[in-house]
Amino acid sequence: MFAAVLRFFAHVAVMPDVHWGLGATVGSVIATEGAVIPAAVGVDLGCGMLAARTNLRAENLPDDLGPLRSAIENAIPHGRTNHGGDGDRGAWHNVPVQVAEAFAAAWSNVPGNFATNDRLAKRAEHQLGTLGTGNHFVEICLDTGGDIWIMLHSGSRGIGNALASEYISEAKKQAAKYGYESFLPDAELAWLNMGTPVFTAYINAVRWAQEYAQLNRVLMLGAVRGALVKTGLDHGITTEIVNCHHNYVAFEKHFDRNVIVTRKGAVRAGDGELGIIPGSMGAKSFIVRGKGNAEAFSSCSHGAGRRMGRQEARKRISMADFNAAMGDVESRRDEHVLDEAPQAYKDIDAVIATQSDLIDVVYTLKQVLCVKG
Repeated sequence: MFAAVLRFFAHVAVMPDVHWGLGATVGSVIATEGAVIPAAVGVDLGCGMLAARTNLRAENLPDDLGPLRSAIENAIPHGRTNHGGDGDRGAWHNVPVQVAEAFAAAWSNVPGNFATNDRLAKRAEHQLGTLGTGNHFVEICLDTGGDIWIMLHSGSRGIGNALASEYISEAKKQAAKYGYESFLPDAELAWLNMGTPVFTAYINAVRWAQEYAQLNRVLMLGAVRGALVKTGLDHGITTEIVNCHHNYVAFEKHFDRNVIVTRKGAVRAGDGELGIIPGSMGAKSFIVRGKGNAEAFSSCSHGAGRRMGRQEARKRISMADFNAAMGDVESRRDEHVLDEAPQAYKDIDAVIATQSDLIDVVYTLKQVLCVKG
């Protein structure tokens, strides 16, 4: 007897930046009834973007942005060594007071058995307010009017990965228990049935990780503001702050039905809602306003999307090509960021042009400084 409770609703929406992903493609929006597929969200729960317009103007920036980049790199741990353990350069060695206080408040609501896991708690505390690695970044950008923006991309760090991995594994166990694993086109697409304790536990875990990720981005914004002050710049932020997830679960109403929506590499673009679509580290990015397109489940792309896998990019892109594509953007220039080269990504202008029925562009941003994880 197998418990096939999952029902796909309407259709699967694919965003213009779609590319390969484990289980479900990155850039897919899936609506279901009766169950949720953890792998259709991915392991970086709550990963997303924050953008904030400052009261600084292009003319306020110094000619040499090197000291500002160094100040941001010193203010925000980034990258990874030692797999998140002691001495990891991407984690705090001495947790700042404001981070410790924010973490204590967050951890008090951590779901399930994780609350008693001291090792995981320590790791989660030391990674709150940090960038991570891969395609995560902090940027200083200019809009077309000359205003300076702070923009950053990060998620729920190791704790989100731990939570997601546990429930993806649990979904596979459920598939084996109820005998429907052989019906799956991919083992990663196993699901958790609504109404079961494990479904509730997963939803609670996702919600907590999304809050952790959002807090993570807010704390890093504060750190960037501090770096601006340290280098002699003002740090005032206007009320225009956008903070949005692009890997998450939501309970929404579409086509007059209440459904579970998983967005894996997609941003909610409801009517009038603001979102962020970044390009590569050498290209433009966009603040957009959603049109609430029903066929897309009120969604849009979360970026440009990769053209090359990381290994392929390292093999095919030379440092000379990388430097030419980056132009005068202040950034790291070494072989460790070749997999994030602009050439490894799709043309962001083309990606934006293909979704004019999903969003309107509100601001066009171009980075002048980029810090990569």
